[in-house]
Amino acid sequence: MESSLANAVLRLLKPLVRILIRHGGSYGEFRDLARRAYVETAEADFQIDGRRQTMSRIAMLTGIQRKEVSRLLDEDWESTEPMDLSYNRGVRVISGWQRDSQFLDDRGSPAPLSFDGGDASFSELVRRHSGDLTARAVLDELERVGAVRRDDAGVIHLISISGYVPTDDEAAQFNILGSCVSDLLGTLDHNLVHDETRLQLTTAYNNLPRAAVDEFRELSKAQSLLLLKQMDTWLAEHDRDVKAGSLDASEDRYRAGVGIYYIEEQIEDDEK
Repeated sequence: MESSLANAVLRLLKPLVRILIRHGGSYGEFRDLARRAYVETAEADFQIDGRRQTMSRIAMLTGIQRKEVSRLLDEDWESTEPMDLSYNRGVRVISGWQRDSQFLDDRGSPAPLSFDGGDASFSELVRRHSGDLTARAVLDELERVGAVRRDDAGVIHLISISGYVPTDDEAAQFNILGSCVSDLLGTLDHNLVHDETRLQLTTAYNNLPRAAVDEFRELSKAQSLLLLKQMDTWLAEHDRDVKAGSLDASEDRYRAGVGIYYIEEQIEDDEK
């Protein structure tokens, strides 16, 4: 491995290791996951055109013994889908709640909704934006992760304008961690090997005073939310689940989007 690549991998691993240690993940467990990732990636992404991938080739690519490759391929393993169904449907419902004029108040903010009661109810919101899940199932999920609350009259309120942020659900937070970091690394990998690059932009300065950082945190949040809402509206108009029956369902299926993240760290004296 080239030293520049080794240094880059070490830098990206440190935040991951910090998360693992904080949640009791040992080196041995990480080693087992890394071994599985090597085998699954070699099997899926490094086939020779027109030929079935073999255990011998996977062993050669990864440096893992053929017997261990065979064991890992035969072993049952939980689905590694980046987001489960409930999360995806929850995101859609909250997204629709924030942009669909039928569910906004006079100020353009997400309106409190009764569970039933016509065209501006939570049930109608779910019917329009969640696909085939029931309103009760979606409400239970959003309440479970702390995204919505019901007042004493049973009216449903959206708690965070930032959308579906499951602060009370560690498993959902880990799902987001895996999906977001995987998306970012996937874009970086694409840009390393393709001439036609994907969007990959960052701006950051390293000699800012505390007051400027506090101001920029709020500024970046407000403007990023505005940008994401605009893009969400555009994507929803082209999504075949949201626009069921109005778009050609025979075309290939793709996933596309953008992600925005905020950067902040204190620079130690010896790093200045």
